[in-house]
Amino acid sequence: MKLADRALNISPSPTLSIDAKAKEMASNGHKVVSFGAGEPDYDTPDHIKEAAIAAIRAGKTKYTPVTGIKVLKEAICEKYRLEQGLEYKPEQVVVSAGAKHSLYNAMQVLLQPGDEVILAAPYWVSYLEQIKLCGATPRIIETREENGFKLVPAELESAIGPRTRLFILNSPNNPTGSVFTVEELGALAEVIEKHGIMVISDEIYEKLIYNGIKHVSIASFSPALKEQTIVVNGVSKAYAMTGWRIGYTLSTLPIAKAMGDLQSHSTSNPTSIAQYAGAAALTGDQSYTEQMKAEFLRRRNYMYERLNAIEGITCTRPNGAFYLYPNVKGFFGKSYQGVPINSATDLAAILLKEAKVAVVPGIAFGNDNYFRLSYACSMENIREGLDRIEELLNKIN
Repeated sequence: MKLADRALNISPSPTLSIDAKAKEMASNGHKVVSFGAGEPDYDTPDHIKEAAIAAIRAGKTKYTPVTGIKVLKEAICEKYRLEQGLEYKPEQVVVSAGAKHSLYNAMQVLLQPGDEVILAAPYWVSYLEQIKLCGATPRIIETREENGFKLVPAELESAIGPRTRLFILNSPNNPTGSVFTVEELGALAEVIEKHGIMVISDEIYEKLIYNGIKHVSIASFSPALKEQTIVVNGVSKAYAMTGWRIGYTLSTLPIAKAMGDLQSHSTSNPTSIAQYAGAAALTGDQSYTEQMKAEFLRRRNYMYERLNAIEGITCTRPNGAFYLYPNVKGFFGKSYQGVPINSATDLAAILLKEAKVAVVPGIAFGNDNYFRLSYACSMENIREGLDRIEELLNKIN
């Protein structure tokens, strides 16, 4: 049997692999502290659960329109009108089975072999694989730690060529937690509008921004840029609804129709019950999200101070999401009990085996000099995990 080339060229998700290994060790009786989670450790708020239960009792368990129910699409439009000053019609919204699905739909209708996609590293793991699935070519630009891992206009402009079709923007960023300011985003917007390239703006972490920085969608900078942008968002991170699988896009009518047509022949509509829950999330009490954000900020501050106090580690202070991205190059060229350390992957394997701590090596995001550590876990686990990390790292020579 021969598999299709597209299947053979897919790399498995390192983040999910680490999580699966940690869970396997835990099931075998090991107490593993995992920093790999890409989801809040909070439960979904009760009023959202109740909306789903009410939908079940009301018999809302059948097929819905492929691109989503009216009440949810109207709530999405109202959210972006109030928060970003952007006017969209419900027909411009496509609701899908999570933001990852939304990204997949967007790339499938935009890209074809020969197209180039500008991708700033570090990048979320699935961007690269989805570009490859379209037969397009990633044009990867390495960002700099001293610049907060943020792409600057000159770097973006120098990467744009005759085959450039798309730029993927992720702010707040996974894995670095970096957030573009309004001024920084405006400077990028000028370059993008000037060259007429498309943008996918992944805004899934928009509600988790700290230090008074305001989230601004790049689609809001001009009418022309709005036409060039596909906004991707969802309810998973802001409302602790990762398992509900509700993501969405806002775009031009032709793009939305193309994504809807594609979805009609792949998954059809997202789960009916989850859509009603998603509408309740967007229109209901937002205080739960604010409470969660305040706790994430407390954990971030603690982890940031602890990591930077470890000799051999440097770490930038992230302004969004729930990740820290420490540089561990200070341990390269050394060894632990005879095992050489030449990459973050090597060090992550030692931490998991010897300290029973799971971290995601930076190779997953395009740079194996770093780890990604999630602080979407309890403070108790954070303290114990960092204690274990520090104890092991102090033994490396």
